[in-house]
Amino acid sequence: MATADEVKSIFPAMVERFIPEKASGMNATILFDLSGDNGGQFWIKVADGNAETGEGSISDPAMTVKATADDWFAVSTGQMNAMQAFMTGKLKILGDMGLAMKMQTMFAQ
Repeated sequence: MATADEVKSIFPAMVERFIPEKASGMNATILFDLSGDNGGQFWIKVADGNAETGEGSISDPAMTVKATADDWFAVSTGQMNAMQAFMTGKLKILGDMGLAMKMQTMFAQ
């Protein structure tokens, strides 16, 4: 089981692995709504070739990712395949599905 600190560390790590060329012209905010003991709400905003992250809710996200904290930790650390998690219902996407596909290339593994 991922600790609260491990879950929180995912988002700054994603920002560090951000590939601006893959997000050309994008201006979107992604909300991560993670359930479970070490869950919470986190967001990543991609705009003008930059990415930033924060904790808490954000109004009007382009896309919301819903998962347990443990499942998202497994996906983000390569222990679980994102597409497989989506197909089995462990990962839910609300909003812009095209953004979900782009997200896989915007953040290096």
